[in-house]
Amino acid sequence: MKRSLMHLLLLVAATACAPLSHIRQLREGQVTAQLVLSQEEELLPELDFGATPTRRDTLVVKDPEGNDVLIMKAIKDENGDMVATDVLEAARVTARFRNVAERHGRIDLKFEVVVPEKMQDSKWQLRFYPDMFVLQDSLRLESVYITGNDYRKEQLRGYEQYDRFIRSIITDTTRFIDLRNLELFLQRNIPQLYQFKQDSTYVSDEQFRSHFGVTEQQAIDHYTDMFAWKRNEYRKSRQGAMYAKYVKVPIQTEGLRLDTVMQAVNGDFVYQYTQTITTRPQLRKVDIVLSGDVYESDHRIYTMKRSEPLTFYISSLSAFVDGTQKYLTTVRERRAAANTACYVDFAQGRSDIDLSLGNNRSEMGRIRGNITELLENRQFDLDSIIIAASASPEGALATNLSLSERRAAAVADYFDSYVRHYRDSLRRNSFSLSVGEDGKEKVSQTSTAAIPFRSRSNGENWEMLSLLVDEDSLLTSGARQSYMKHLLEADPDKREEALKRESYYTYLREKLYPRLRTVKFDFYLHRKGMIKDTVHTTELDTVYMKGVEALKERDYKQALEYLRPYKDYNTAIAYVSLDYNASAMSILQELERTPQVTYMLAVLHARSGDDQAAVQCYLDACRADRSFVFRGNLDPEIYALIQRYNLNKQTSSDEEII
Repeated sequence: MKRSLMHLLLLVAATACAPLSHIRQLREGQVTAQLVLSQEEELLPELDFGATPTRRDTLVVKDPEGNDVLIMKAIKDENGDMVATDVLEAARVTARFRNVAERHGRIDLKFEVVVPEKMQDSKWQLRFYPDMFVLQDSLRLESVYITGNDYRKEQLRGYEQYDRFIRSIITDTTRFIDLRNLELFLQRNIPQLYQFKQDSTYVSDEQFRSHFGVTEQQAIDHYTDMFAWKRNEYRKSRQGAMYAKYVKVPIQTEGLRLDTVMQAVNGDFVYQYTQTITTRPQLRKVDIVLSGDVYESDHRIYTMKRSEPLTFYISSLSAFVDGTQKYLTTVRERRAAANTACYVDFAQGRSDIDLSLGNNRSEMGRIRGNITELLENRQFDLDSIIIAASASPEGALATNLSLSERRAAAVADYFDSYVRHYRDSLRRNSFSLSVGEDGKEKVSQTSTAAIPFRSRSNGENWEMLSLLVDEDSLLTSGARQSYMKHLLEADPDKREEALKRESYYTYLREKLYPRLRTVKFDFYLHRKGMIKDTVHTTELDTVYMKGVEALKERDYKQALEYLRPYKDYNTAIAYVSLDYNASAMSILQELERTPQVTYMLAVLHARSGDDQAAVQCYLDACRADRSFVFRGNLDPEIYALIQRYNLNKQTSSDEEII
């Protein structure tokens, strides 16, 4: 009994300042805020297609027999007859669902928070919390606050009281010191100290004590009003508590979509709320619900029940994607080639391979790895390897030509020995997988035939030297010009002798010449099991199918990157989804008029404002495929036509337009 009485007293105290009738109406459910769909304009944004929009009150379209059919903006009258009418603006949309289009990967959810006049009171603050449910997730959207004028005045009054308290705190500590009496005391009793009034010389506390027998702080404390100082310190410590006392309901500035102050009650208050979300795979619908509280001062006097949900059904043009696999016809050549190069250091005038010189060990190891990969390749057999060595220009041309020949032969012998040893190790298991002319793997016997190595000499590598000189950043422009002049000498030996007389020759010989001693490898191969020189094969176009998957996932920009070169139906879908309507139109007009193509043309004509062409295409698509009768309600461009011209409805003669 005591507990019930106390609860009643608290309730009376919390609502004492509010009109009792308003509170009773809230609690009895007679008055509550509503969550409704926005009244959207029928017209869609017009796009520039190079023609004047042709929206009309009356359209003439063709029926399946080619006869003209008259379509007007019409409704049924009280007798059931169809009559022409102007567009009527509805006062409020009462439906609980709407079809919204996903475009550019984004969706705009538009709804209204309607606050009836009887729910508004100057002493109240109404707090509304929209919640969005997407797939398995829920998200609280930014709140909407409707604040009464008196409620806001009380909030501001609290801030003013707190501001007065803050201003009462003294920040200048010298105000607590009796400076006049302190000065007189010093002037009469310690004149030496008083002289410092006109002296800016710094005096430490130790010097002060040694002269006057008292510290500076002791002198200040003696003439300080300690009671006033302690009272001021107490005020400082009470700042948080006083803020809570005066500012009982702080004005919220973050996490709000709206906080408006109602100066006067003039009917229902309507707030247009738009929430933009990004699309995601499997997203088909979004629900929005509204809950709220009513506050008087810092007391919550009423909690509004959660409203019925508004449901937004998401339509996406990705539903029109043609997922049929696309194949490419490719030409397979029997023969193939590959090449690489390595830098091998040789002792001066020598051609034998010394793995301890320079980077020879790692370079030769790299080439062994390349050859091993080719020997183990499942698609190709290695036919032959041509090895060509180059030399730097020191010495006579004939000598360098012979030396490079011997070096190429030495490298060829080295790798021929390696391949023979590797092939011997394969004799124990002479079967491997190969790829036939049909592109399928099959078991074949591994060839252990010897691979011919052919060595060649490229002589002095002047071409590479010229390239290195041109790219070298340490050589001066004068040195590079001088080198180019010497290149005009046709005899390589005379050219080398002329270079020796230049100041930059030492740099060429020590830094650039070693890079000219290269060994180039050319590998010649053929496809395993392939007899013909060329074979035409059909393979899945993986690039195109990546574009199709990106379309299905509604990643339209990525899809267009893949599909742009194909200029087909799916490319047009990507263009339409990105609102690149002119590009989409140019593709669709060249395609066969399937129901899907015709429907997409209806969407594009509707966007451009050409109702005549849009309605004709839509009706043609529906006649060919009845599923588009229902699809039209999901796309705003077509839905606007259906509503504007009363499409899909029966005429007075019970014959459907479609």
